[in-house]
Amino acid sequence: MRARWVVVNDRMQQGYRYALVAPIGRDFHADFRPDLTPAEMLALGVFGGKYMTDCRDEFPNSWFVGARLSSLRKDPSINCFGVDASQPLSVWRAKGWIHPEDPRGWFQWYCRYHQGRRMPGEDERQIARWKALRRHIAQLRRACEPGDCWCRPRQRQALLHWAYDSRSI
Repeated sequence: MRARWVVVNDRMQQGYRYALVAPIGRDFHADFRPDLTPAEMLALGVFGGKYMTDCRDEFPNSWFVGARLSSLRKDPSINCFGVDASQPLSVWRAKGWIHPEDPRGWFQWYCRYHQGRRMPGEDERQIARWKALRRHIAQLRRACEPGDCWCRPRQRQALLHWAYDSRSI
């Protein structure tokens, strides 16, 4: 596949360039098998609908058909489980979880990875972070009746933010 270049100009990045070197939605790392695509996550409701409102030009228009977005401010009622399960970006920065090339965090990395960007080292770091969230699935299975998708809604919303679909647990 011939690389295709993307230039980003939004509120958080100006003139950032990256290459898409893998087919969209394919050729993922063997240990990375998300339940949901970025488009599916946006349609279900994540991050209070505020996450992608100023960077839509970077991603396919199809991602935003049916996306639950808020143009004014974060609105947790838009989230799939109707609760806020996010920490402020300042917390993520303080903990060193933000990579300079993805200033919005894990979901931005995932959107770009899904589109075909590959960053050796950073991809493995983010995939390891994603895998660490599996502990929450085990906690849901221990605490909730099968099929009760409203048991622990905040934990379920947090899992959704990481492309895990807990609705069937």
